[in-house]
Amino acid sequence: MKDKIDMLKFDGKGLIPAIIQDYETNEVLMLAYMNKESLEKTIESKKTVFWSRSRKKLWLKGETSGNYQEVKDIYYDCDGDTLLIKVSQIGVACHTGERSCFYRKL
Repeated sequence: MKDKIDMLKFDGKGLIPAIIQDYETNEVLMLAYMNKESLEKTIESKKTVFWSRSRKKLWLKGETSGNYQEVKDIYYDCDGDTLLIKVSQIGVACHTGERSCFYRKL
């Protein structure tokens, strides 16, 4: 697993975007960023852990809200610069109370 993580292309700030998708419905729930440490913690705990760009620290999704994401599968794209994480969403994904962060349409 470590060798696959080392193959990923993190940006200049050490981050990689992670698209979070419901593993049963394929609904896109959210987009967040991970660094190597948060990805390793996600793999270890089987719950999503992200890097907060605003707070500049790790955050376990659901630690304050109870809306955890249980990781089912992790994929990476052909360029190795984006993750797709399939989860079982406990509660809602969006901090606004919506199931998905993508609830508004242009």
